[in-house]
Amino acid sequence: MKILFIGGTGIISSACSDLAVAQGHDLTILNRGQTDRPVPSGATLIHSDIRDLSATAAALGDRTFDVVVNWVAYAPEHIETDLALFSSRTAQYVFISSASAYQKPIPFPIVEETPLSNPLWGYSQQKIACEQTLMHAYEESRFPVTIVRPSHTYDKRSIPFHGRWTFVDRIQRGRPIIIHGDGTSLWTLTHHRDFAVGFCGLLGNPQAIGEAIHITSDEWLTWDAIAGLFGAAVGMEPEIVHVPSDTINRYDADWGVSLLADKAHTTVFDNAKIKRLVPEYDAQIPFAEGAVEIVNWYNANPQAKQINESYNELVDRIIAAQLAI
Repeated sequence: MKILFIGGTGIISSACSDLAVAQGHDLTILNRGQTDRPVPSGATLIHSDIRDLSATAAALGDRTFDVVVNWVAYAPEHIETDLALFSSRTAQYVFISSASAYQKPIPFPIVEETPLSNPLWGYSQQKIACEQTLMHAYEESRFPVTIVRPSHTYDKRSIPFHGRWTFVDRIQRGRPIIIHGDGTSLWTLTHHRDFAVGFCGLLGNPQAIGEAIHITSDEWLTWDAIAGLFGAAVGMEPEIVHVPSDTINRYDADWGVSLLADKAHTTVFDNAKIKRLVPEYDAQIPFAEGAVEIVNWYNANPQAKQINESYNELVDRIIAAQLAI
């Protein structure tokens, strides 16, 4: 298949690019070239900014594709650009939405028919608006859309905690860490190589047209357990202090909204739909293995071990106030 990835070198998309090439697809990647993640050998690279409609149209020329995937569309105006560019260029257009768009709290497991609503997080609201624009185009003119909703998908550089490497550094140094709530809500982490198997199986799949599909692991972990796996990877037992998400939000709104709008809620997914559409999909990489991969990557790339002292000061301040209650 002739496939166009817009983006294609991010956390999630890089594994999908690698797998698409390995599967023998003719992959073109269109991006601005501002990442240190390499384009896979065998893919064609076009340097262009998708936000510039005329420049991108000129860069694409008369090319057509079996599949176009936009990894970097975040607002309805981005979708309008793609409708103008690709309505006559592709047999399938894949939009990358987000599982954070599902309303919460909800009974679980989450299915694709779970209502979409997230009044707290503008990012999720924009993704919902994009989905609505695309489904309207599908219903009105049969624009061949497939919507994919990743949940928390990670690679060897990804740390699923506010503070990133500084969070792991605190564990390694025996300093207390903050886990929101009581640490027992469930979270789903999906390795990007696992995600790629399900995703690439949707490309060129006629049963996926007009459908929304999430792709996640079937492993569910508490936040205390996730922190414990990082502790095991660095050889230290984490000293955990539990702090209510509302309290964290009072100290830091960016950290707080990511919790109150998403991470503070249990997210367990029913993956029956992706397994029906892509029978070979079966997430194989547990986070125990993923955490070790992450720590090993940072150990091999010490320049990435950047310590955020503002985060350290904030955590110490919140913990001191919490322990004084």
